Amino acid sequence: MMSATNPSLKTSGKRSTLARTEIIWRPQKGPQAAFVQCPVFEVCYGGARGGGKTDASLGEWAVHAKRYGADAKGLFIRRTLTALTPTIERAKRIYRPLGAKWEEQKSRFVWPSGAVLYFRYLERDDDANNYQGHDYTRVYVEELTQFPDPGPLDKLKATLRSAAGVPTGFRATCNPGGPGHTWVKERYIEAGAYNIVREVFQNPFDGTQIESSRVFIPAKLTDNPELLANDPRYVANLFQAGSAALVKAWLEGDWNVVEGAFFDCWNSAKHVVAPFAIPKDWLKFRSFDWGSAAPFSVGWWAVAGDDHGSIPRGALIRYREWYGAKGANKGLKLTTEEVAAGIKARDEGEKIAYSVADPAIFAEDGGPSRAEVFGLHGVDFMRADNKRVSGNGAMGGWDEMRQRLKGVDGVPMLYVFETCRDFIRTVPSLPHDAKRPEDIDTDAEDHIADEARYACMSRPWIPQIEQTSPRRARDWFDEPEEEGMNWKLA
Repeated sequence: MMSATNPSLKTSGKRSTLARTEIIWRPQKGPQAAFVQCPVFEVCYGGARGGGKTDASLGEWAVHAKRYGADAKGLFIRRTLTALTPTIERAKRIYRPLGAKWEEQKSRFVWPSGAVLYFRYLERDDDANNYQGHDYTRVYVEELTQFPDPGPLDKLKATLRSAAGVPTGFRATCNPGGPGHTWVKERYIEAGAYNIVREVFQNPFDGTQIESSRVFIPAKLTDNPELLANDPRYVANLFQAGSAALVKAWLEGDWNVVEGAFFDCWNSAKHVVAPFAIPKDWLKFRSFDWGSAAPFSVGWWAVAGDDHGSIPRGALIRYREWYGAKGANKGLKLTTEEVAAGIKARDEGEKIAYSVADPAIFAEDGGPSRAEVFGLHGVDFMRADNKRVSGNGAMGGWDEMRQRLKGVDGVPMLYVFETCRDFIRTVPSLPHDAKRPEDIDTDAEDHIADEARYACMSRPWIPQIEQTSPRRARDWFDEPEEEGMNWKLA
């Protein structure tokens, strides 16, 4: 039989008169066992490569199916069909000895008890709408960070219900990196390992309070001793996989080191500075990326007019920001007039030399452009240079931004106040576009990066300050002589 404290899946047979029991799968001690036993509604598991994530999800379902029989109904999701294939192959090795049958046409396993687990891929976010009206007791999402937006996955949570009273649950696995790195880190990782986060909602029908909970269970390669025993070279393979930062992310599950980060030159210790009073004679300007359903971003920048501590003359300093978002890739849906009013209020009466914005706001279609509306409300914009990548000898925006981050002789030429939290949260973790490595993956939360790119491409300058000093005595002899005067040197 299966124990609640040490669940395992067994088959039995007879050889002569002796009974024989074979254990098909059992969770390894540590994080994998904790994942299978966890009663929390929403569980995120993983962090490093080789932590036994796929087996944890497949095994958790098998335990669930054995316990609840025909009332167990599951959905296993990956981003692409190609990524789903090895998971299905692994599932066959675990489930078939337990009597489950794979039905290729319906892409599902069916247990003798009537339990069913479907395997699907969610390549487009809109595909989540196809599951309206479905009901499941378990939803599994593998490689959570491959989803740039949590919205479609949150929709799937609405399918978690059971008329039979089976406890439902959302289970996800992930590694650092990918287009969804930022929102996954913010939602699950930052709360800390094994710390249960509780959210309270009010039932609109009877006013009662309903609680939902989530937790992160970290798993590293060392938590999978079976893999290390069966393939001792796996660690060496990871060390050869790429840069030191990549190896650190894969081996240790370090969420502050991003696999394949576009701005791999980012260094918080160098680029993030404590706020200070911007000198009045430094040039200040704004950059802007429009969004309504998607977030908008406004950045306030200063150009260092002289050396300031470790900040060299000519460096850009992002000293203020306004990120119009209510969640990952979810905009505030403010009107142009409301955004303009918000910008003016945040200017705090400062003298702004110029502002650059996404060229899209200058588009006209039978009415005034957004740029015109902004101008009517006291916020004037110039078209930003929107060139993303370099070509034909011209410098692209990303190269310009990377060059400023790298700086000269290790001294950056771009700095960010530590109060600009959304820049610090999103820009360093942006990944490369898999199909166009010289560009950023536009599925990621790149709105602030676009706006910062406009700032870097705006050709900011250092104001020339008029110097006034007392005139030297000999300067007077350079003046034209007044008529009738006869100057003589002593």
